[in-house]
Formats: sequence, structure tokens, C-alpha cells
Amino acid sequence: MDRRKFLSNGFAVSAFTTPVTRWLTQPADAASIHQGGRQVGRGDLDELWQAADEARLWDSKFGGGNWKTSSVTECLRLRAAPLLSGTYTETIGKELFSATAELSRVVGWSAFDIGQHEAAQRHFVQALRLARAAGDVQVGCYVLTTMSLQTMLRGYPQQAADMAEGAYERAKAVAAPRVLAFAKLAEARAHGRAGDARAADAALVVSENLLDSIRPDSPDPDWLSYFTHARLAADATEIHRDLGQPRAAFAWNTQADAMPSDRFTRAVGIRLAVLAGSHLQDHDLDQSLAVGARALDVLSTVSSTRAHGYLREFATTLEPWKSDRAVGEFIDRARVELAAA
Repeated sequence: MDRRKFLSNGFAVSAFTTPVTRWLTQPADAASIHQGGRQVGRGDLDELWQAADEARLWDSKFGGGNWKTSSVTECLRLRAAPLLSGTYTETIGKELFSATAELSRVVGWSAFDIGQHEAAQRHFVQALRLARAAGDVQVGCYVLTTMSLQTMLRGYPQQAADMAEGAYERAKAVAAPRVLAFAKLAEARAHGRAGDARAADAALVVSENLLDSIRPDSPDPDWLSYFTHARLAADATEIHRDLGQPRAAFAWNTQADAMPSDRFTRAVGIRLAVLAGSHLQDHDLDQSLAVGARALDVLSTVSSTRAHGYLREFATTLEPWKSDRAVGEFIDRARVELAAA
């Protein structure tokens, strides 16, 4: 599946209904060996995992439109896909499908990040099916949680909350605490976007408690190592911005400052744009503009339609004050720099 072939940028929440229902009903296929093309070995798996790791890092730092994303798409199509038809043992086969599922998820998220919503959905559905073929409920939970985030950010928070809750409930007996915490955070974000403060707070507490429960000897997947307390705090800042609770957003933002901007550039920029909106909710126009300018500095270096959307949303909320010179200058600067980016 080459995402460049998909010209439509539409999102249809109904496209997720059947694959999600199938995964919730039967999240794992029976494992089997395969006799086909060349022998698949540990070196092939290491190459796929490394490609996924590098793609996540580049996506986080430079956005989904960076050139590295194209290379991982090619890796998925030209390296991973042929291996699925190769010869492998049951153990190698399970991990091969898991690694390919993560590659497909990464490519889907990058596509979503630059506004290619239909391509993103196709890759997410493919990733969920690959996780099922791997018999890997944990990876399937992670993929379904990512699908929930896309659904929420495309304007369907209730459906997104159901998907995240389903991922958590289906995987809670087998998945690592960090994976389950991520699912609960996605659920909290969806409830926050829907304006349900009680449900958002409840899911957020569960997510934080799960992260707190992780010990050095706990099973912990490498592909979700970026999800830390600081990352949870960054998303909690947005949850409380969505709920119109600026003081709570400020408190969470303090904890989120631990995220290094040189690695998580896009996430830091988005958080600053969200924080700027919270200051505006708190009737502090000067501080809102100052933080908004910082967000613009960060995100002007990132190729991400999604991240730029946060700044455009913030600029729109400033419209009632556009006669103010500082506000007008910020709106003009944002228009010019985001267009150039």
C-alpha cells in the first residue's frame, strides 16, 4: 500500500467499524509456520524494527512530511511485504507480522499528520489486521488506540472514546502497563474533546496510575518508550484546555516541561499552542501571545498539517482582538510562516 496512490483526503469513521469489531471479537489468529520465498531470519526483523524506530524519531522531530517518511513507506512496501510471503518459523513469523504492523501504523500516523486521512485509515486497518495475524494483542491495542486518536482529532470524540475503551478492555489481561496507560490517555482525550470532565478525569487517573505502576523489571515494549509522565502531562494540558479549565492546564503544563524539544519538537510545539489558548481562556492576552509566538517558532520547522492546525485554531480565537497591533502582527506572522512551512 503506497500512500501516494490515495488522492482523497476524506475521513470516514464508518470505515473503522468492521475491522475494529473483528479485532475486538478475535484479536489474535492462531500462529502458523509458512513455506514460501526466501528464509526470513533475525536480521530481517532487526532491520524492520530499526526502520520503525527511526521513522518514529523523525516523525516526532520533523513531522509526517519529512523525507524519512517516504523511505519507511518504501521499506513497508518493498522490504516488509515480500517477507510475509517468505519462509519462516512460528516464532519468527509472529514477530515479522508484529514488526510489519508497527511499520504500517507509523506510516499511517505520518499520513494523518500531513492531512492524508484516507491513506492513514487504510494503513491503520492494515496494521490492525497484521497485529491480529501476529497473535499480538498488545500491538493490536496500540494500533486501535492510534485509530482512536485519529477518530477523535477528526471530530468524532464519542466514537473515539468507545474505541480506546474497547482497546483497553480487550487487552488489559495481557498488555504491558504502558500500553494500557496509552489507551486510557486516548480515552481521556476523547472525553475531554466531548466536554465530559468527569469521564476524562477518571480515565486520566487510571492512565497515570498505570504509568506509576511500571517497575524496572516490568515488561515494557520499546516501541512505546516515548510515552512517559511528561508526555501524559502534555496531553493532559490539552484535555483541560478542551474542558475550559485553564488553571488545571497550567498545572499539567509544568510537568510536561520535561519533554526535550530537540527530540519531541512537534509535541512540544503543539503543547505550547494549546497553552497559549489556555492563557486566552484565562483572559491573559499578553501571555497568550508570548506563548503563541514560542509555539510558532517551534512549529515553523515542522512539516505537519496537524500541528499547524493547532496554531491556525489559536490564531482564529484571537480574531476578536485583531485590532490590537500585537495581535494583528501575530496573525500576519503566523499566516506567512505557516504558508512557508
